[in-house]
Amino acid sequence: MPLELGLFTMPLHPPSRSYVKTLEEDREAIILADRLGFIEALVGEHVTDTAETVTDCATFLATLIYETRDIKLGTGTLNLPNGHPAQLAATVSMLDTLLQGRFVMGISPGGLPSDWEVFENMGKDRNAMFVECIDHMIAIWTGEPPYNIRGRFWNISTEKTYLPDIGQGIFIKPWQKPHPPIVVTAVEPFSRGVTEAAKRGWDPISANFLLPQWQKSHWGKYVEGCEAVGRKPDRANWRVAKTIFVADDAKTARDYAFGPQSPYRFYYKQLGFKLVRAGRANLFKEQKEQPDSDITTDYLVDKLVVAGTVDEVADRLVRIYEEMGGFGTLYYAGMDWVDPALAKRSMQLLAEKVMPKVNAQIAGR
Repeated sequence: MPLELGLFTMPLHPPSRSYVKTLEEDREAIILADRLGFIEALVGEHVTDTAETVTDCATFLATLIYETRDIKLGTGTLNLPNGHPAQLAATVSMLDTLLQGRFVMGISPGGLPSDWEVFENMGKDRNAMFVECIDHMIAIWTGEPPYNIRGRFWNISTEKTYLPDIGQGIFIKPWQKPHPPIVVTAVEPFSRGVTEAAKRGWDPISANFLLPQWQKSHWGKYVEGCEAVGRKPDRANWRVAKTIFVADDAKTARDYAFGPQSPYRFYYKQLGFKLVRAGRANLFKEQKEQPDSDITTDYLVDKLVVAGTVDEVADRLVRIYEEMGGFGTLYYAGMDWVDPALAKRSMQLLAEKVMPKVNAQIAGR
């Protein structure tokens, strides 16, 4: 089975840029991905961050429904504790129906502290909220009216207002039955969340900002969860994100990926600062005892960016694939387009030149 290609974007842009322009750019990237044969494109969301400016990924994806043809669109994550399960279930049902099943649902507890604060769940058990929210959503999709779904954080009922003759008090169900496929992004080494997700039939995405050794740790946790419920683990279901840039020549690749104006440098400067400040420097460390002071932008770009010519990137990706034991879909991490021509060319080269070489080498071994 060939390695597939997808796109995952937060997205992340300099706050000084025009919001109109960055939204246009993010849409253009997904439209291009569709034309190049990427099979999926997932988009994240944050409400209170002027660098990560898709505030509602479902709304953003809705603008792409009729401008894409084959690519599956996905919520990079719905940050469940920040919403209400009834509204989220209804939104997903409509989006899945508009896409006629061309939809993947990524979910998470949410990772931005200012969003936790603004939605008043900073001091709450957000993991418990996450589990209850998705349980309520699934209960809505699989249940029948009138509804009476009780929980610690939310109660959902239409018992008092149910009028079946006119359709009142009834949720619309998704196009895909019983619900769209669910994926979760693993952002920690040896993530217990991957095990719990696998138990429920969900599949993992290994985040692009984790070192390869920590991405690799997710497979064992996925197997553990699958085996706990008698589910056969399948590497085709594992999505692995990487920070990649491909250019026609080595100098361009080096300058754009590692130079002072590099969008890749901006990305890891932003992300590294946020995560280290939040006490999560461990995500970037090769050894537990490594000091936080080692986690510089130079260090992150050097360890996490795969950049070069077609042959260089293909060889590097084959090594990564083999070191990890194989996976089903490679996610290309979206970046700010400092140079739109180079950004588009990178996606084109990856899809049309790199991936055929990668798959040929994989098949030949």
